[in-house]
Amino acid sequence: MYTIAWKGIRTKILWVCTLLLLQSCALENNTKVLYFAHSLPITHPVHRAIMDMKESLAQKSGGKLQIKIFPDGQLGTEREVLELLQIGSISMTKVSAASLSNFAPDYQVTSIPYLFRDGEHLFKVLEGEIGKELLMSSTEYLLRGLCFYDAGARSFYAKNQKIESPADLEGMKIRTMNDQMSVDMVNTLGGSATPMAYGELYTALQQNVVDGAENNIPSFVTSNHYEVCKYYSFDEHTMVPDVVVIGTRFWETLSDTEKIWLQEAADESVAKQKRYWKETVEENMKVLKKANVQFLYPDKSEFSKNAAPIMEKMMQDEKMKAVIEKIRSE
Repeated sequence: MYTIAWKGIRTKILWVCTLLLLQSCALENNTKVLYFAHSLPITHPVHRAIMDMKESLAQKSGGKLQIKIFPDGQLGTEREVLELLQIGSISMTKVSAASLSNFAPDYQVTSIPYLFRDGEHLFKVLEGEIGKELLMSSTEYLLRGLCFYDAGARSFYAKNQKIESPADLEGMKIRTMNDQMSVDMVNTLGGSATPMAYGELYTALQQNVVDGAENNIPSFVTSNHYEVCKYYSFDEHTMVPDVVVIGTRFWETLSDTEKIWLQEAADESVAKQKRYWKETVEENMKVLKKANVQFLYPDKSEFSKNAAPIMEKMMQDEKMKAVIEKIRSE
């Protein structure tokens, strides 16, 4: 009860502090400031891309539009920040599509295990008609997608257990994101899904609250989880992208020209983010090898077969079935 109560109080404090912050920053010389909050450290390739977006937007607008970045979860979790966007307290964020699916259900398709064949297939879909429709699908929830960022493939990692087949997950407590698709995936594969805030995971691993987790290589390294977990299994069950989002309340205050500047800056940052991501993964692999992390390369077909009931369940919805079939045909 105390934990639940404190979480609510903490959220309200974040909102109030943010509102006070915004109110204290008077606009000068017709400059508009876009407050951009995200949960990643400044060393992360996504943050670097956001910095590029910031510089590009300032240049395009002649300084009339400025982005102020709050990294490292300074303004709250992904869910809390999305709520701040909805009420207009801040302007922008970067969140996992999985987190966004809790607000805009259409994004659930990006979390279906083994739907995307590889990274090339993923971005062919995301940068085409389906991706554009997804970005707009959240507008009725006061959240407008601007672009997708590469978040690689998510795989399992663990402290004391090699995960080389779904059978190895049996009895293991695996931390997941707090969205139903992630929970269903782990449970379907045989593990015990344990939703938990990302910032709590390092301690939870140390104290054996959970046995492992699932994420991409850059997050595995920047979180320092590799200090605790020495087995990383490249089962690559999902390729959940990140999404740059702006609150519609702020978007509607922009002129048509300002909207074009912002969208162009976001689009231009995508190519750079992909490059940063690739470079970071290469460097991170070197770090992990030096840290004696063992890499496992299981037969992904066995995982895909065991995860099939999730896709079958999603295809019971006619709208989702149509999207899945279109993605498969790309």
